[in-house]
Amino acid sequence: MPSVLTVDDVWKMFQETNRLFQESQQNWELRSQESQQKWELRSKEADKKMQELTASQKETDRQMQITDKKIKEVSTLVGNLGSRWGDFIEGIVAPASTTLFAEWGIPVHKVTRNVKAYLPGKEMEIDVLVVNTTAIVLVEVKSRLQYEHIQEHVDKLKEFKEFFPEYANRQVIGAVAGIVIDEHVDRHAMKQGMFVIVQSGDGVKLANGLGFVPKSW
Repeated sequence: MPSVLTVDDVWKMFQETNRLFQESQQNWELRSQESQQKWELRSKEADKKMQELTASQKETDRQMQITDKKIKEVSTLVGNLGSRWGDFIEGIVAPASTTLFAEWGIPVHKVTRNVKAYLPGKEMEIDVLVVNTTAIVLVEVKSRLQYEHIQEHVDKLKEFKEFFPEYANRQVIGAVAGIVIDEHVDRHAMKQGMFVIVQSGDGVKLANGLGFVPKSW
């Protein structure tokens, strides 16, 4: 026969249910507090890391600005140095041309620096122009002689008489000079039929071998 629930039994059940509910509520509140504390802690850590990152980014930006400034300063110095070296080389090459080309059977009557000529929409500048009654030597002078300079000088040699028609009956010869010459560039210039002027002690000399035959344009 099933037992009959009394009022006391119902009351006890109510009390037990209420106890369990309160425990559950307390546990939830405790976990909620723990979660809130963890979230606040993580939020503070995240804020701290963000502040550190922001400070680090500002310092990086500052350093990059300093570096950019230094690069610009160095670039300006290098550019100025290159220009001065060019003037320095021309100052050596021009006076030396009298003897350099005379040794190759090209007597020199006149040496002129920085010769310019103009045609509609274009111009030509010759670093050093060596002249006699039968031949003209166009000398391209670079602080650092590179491969592309050879082709540029070939183009200049091809167009020379167009810019300087007064020399139409002269033999046109090419020459290049540089303190620093990239690897194989001297040989490339010689294959194009050009004289190559290189540094030698306090002066310059022609690097071409005895069997070299200059090309005429």
